[in-house]
Amino acid sequence: MPATSLRHSLRRLWALDKFSYSLRVFVALTGSMALCWTLGRMELLIPLFLGIVASALAETDDSWRGRLRALLVTLACFATAAFAVELLFPYPWLFVAALALSTFALTMLGAVGERYGTIASATLILSIYTMIGVDQRGGEVADLWREPLLLVAGAAWYGALSVLWQALFSQQPVQQALARVFRELDQYLRLKAALFEPVRELDVERRRLELAQQNGRLVAALNAAKEIILHRVGKGRANPQVSRYLKLYFLAQDIHERASSSHYPYTALAEAFFHSDVLFRCRLLLRQQGKACRALARAIELRQPFEYQRASAQARDDLEASLAYLQAQDNPQWRELLRALRALADNLGTLERLLGAASDPDTLAEEQDSTLHDRDPHSLAEVWQRLRLQLTPTALLFRHALRLAAALAAGYGVLHAIHPTQGYWILLTTVFVCQPSYGATRTKLVQRIGGTMLGLLAGWALFDLFPGALVQSLIAVAAGVVFFATRASRYTLATAAITLMVLFCFNQVGDGYGLIWPRLVDTLLGSLIAGLAVFLILPDWQGRRLPSVMASTLHSHASYLRQILQQYAGGKRDDLAYRLARRNAHNADAALAACLASMRLEPGHFRREADVGFRGLALSHTLLGYLSALGAHRPGEPLELRGSLVEQAAALLADSLESIARGLQARQPPEPATRDEEALARELEQLPEDGDERQRLLRTELALICRQLQPLRDLAARLLRPGEDARPAAA
Repeated sequence: MPATSLRHSLRRLWALDKFSYSLRVFVALTGSMALCWTLGRMELLIPLFLGIVASALAETDDSWRGRLRALLVTLACFATAAFAVELLFPYPWLFVAALALSTFALTMLGAVGERYGTIASATLILSIYTMIGVDQRGGEVADLWREPLLLVAGAAWYGALSVLWQALFSQQPVQQALARVFRELDQYLRLKAALFEPVRELDVERRRLELAQQNGRLVAALNAAKEIILHRVGKGRANPQVSRYLKLYFLAQDIHERASSSHYPYTALAEAFFHSDVLFRCRLLLRQQGKACRALARAIELRQPFEYQRASAQARDDLEASLAYLQAQDNPQWRELLRALRALADNLGTLERLLGAASDPDTLAEEQDSTLHDRDPHSLAEVWQRLRLQLTPTALLFRHALRLAAALAAGYGVLHAIHPTQGYWILLTTVFVCQPSYGATRTKLVQRIGGTMLGLLAGWALFDLFPGALVQSLIAVAAGVVFFATRASRYTLATAAITLMVLFCFNQVGDGYGLIWPRLVDTLLGSLIAGLAVFLILPDWQGRRLPSVMASTLHSHASYLRQILQQYAGGKRDDLAYRLARRNAHNADAALAACLASMRLEPGHFRREADVGFRGLALSHTLLGYLSALGAHRPGEPLELRGSLVEQAAALLADSLESIARGLQARQPPEPATRDEEALARELEQLPEDGDERQRLLRTELALICRQLQPLRDLAARLLRPGEDARPAAA
């Protein structure tokens, strides 16, 4: 029994997404420390450690071949940057010009793709590490080759470990990414279940906002999983193991579409069925399905069989019984509401079947089109096209590149003006703190200063508690591991850890105490420069971007609607065009949520339209829910729509969404409706009692979308007239 428990604990540890990353860093740092101790050359420790840190920061997920190619490119960039610093360091004016230009160019590489942006950012960090090393030896040029060679050697050592790890455990990142997707689905289903609480005066808008924000996290997890799987598939056919994970990914997409569906306004359902337990049954079933998603995530992580729980099936049976009882009442006032509940119950039943199929993914049907959209450029022409689109002052990346270049040039001027001890830490702080948006920079600034003070305080105490060199070396290694384990989730702790690592590394070759005050002062100066740069140089206030972000969201929703109607006319098929339109709609909704989250961190004057923006997010997510319901109920057989009211209404709705979006983009008042939309909604809802249920559901959802258009126009008009009364106009 103890052996089984130990094996299970080790398996759970292995499943943690940060464990493998931390283990590689631990091996790299420990190996470098052991080498320096063996050779008796502790002065080599700092550049080796910094090279490892830079290489680990440049690491992105890929197959082992892709990781090897990326490593070679990374080492070439590192070597070029390090030798450039060595050569230009004695010439301050030439150096600062090269620093600003290279910073701008490296930052702009982020336009090509996330992988290139990560390597470029790590190259910039390594160039500052080189400056720190040159400054340590007093700017001597006699050892021109020494610092670059050691930094690149440390980077190559970690890179070799990374390539080897990818070759041995190539499927582990896929498992972890899929597990994260299903954990986020669990949270999404729980929040969706909260909307079915049968309580009068329920704050539906607040709960919808929470759901929209969670949708952003879920979409990010799906996008990350797609990229990781794509790196394993490439242009060839997936092997059986990757094919199994690909099926689970498509399964997660289907669950997401059905989970995000809305079949009727929740307040109307709660009001009508307040004295019934039917909404409680829906809520219970959604929560059970969320638990199933969490159990599936755990099974994927631990590579164990997934057993679907009977509790969900029982909840489904109870919902059917409750719905049958209501239908037996034959209340005419409930007729339309009961149809909505029937569609909801069918949707939840399909969710049940999808989760049940997850027990054996190999039995899932192959996608008609299992192609994944590859966003990476594949030619120099595509690279140039992406760069050209960003080379304009209106582009967010261009502004960030310009701010960062100016901030580093200013930091270089400050350190030459006041000649602080260890002054190049100012530049390093600026690089880490200066983020593309004010909100992100503000958050990072507070975390960086707090973490630095915490690390310096801990270092001061530990110097006296553990004066032995060996123990201090172990602390340095442990601190480095903690930095990489927490840098993405707990940046304050990560900053404290990296500060501690630097202190103990410097104490191996000199006086660690002497670095405490300079490190604090440099952090404060670098943070101040980064904050001023983001505030003063072409600031990206999210309130000013809100109309364009909302416009992009409505454009994506219109494209999704057009794709859905093509599916109804031609029959259900999850081809790339449909999946891409669906994903773009969810991505746009997530981008709107992210914009508003950043907006809340901005100064008061710039976030005065936040309430309007959050109402827009609620409207967008409501609209996306109706679209998702249409997508979830696509029939396998085509429906005859040519010349019908449905075809005309769908075209009108898509055109209206695009018209509102164009007005927001051009900062012009939205055009009035070309047709009485309320009358159109009522006409769509008029269908004989014996009519086709598929047509009825399609027309009902289109009517619900139709009633969202006027609130969207009112919102657009409000966004284009900031500072007025925040109450929306009456529909």
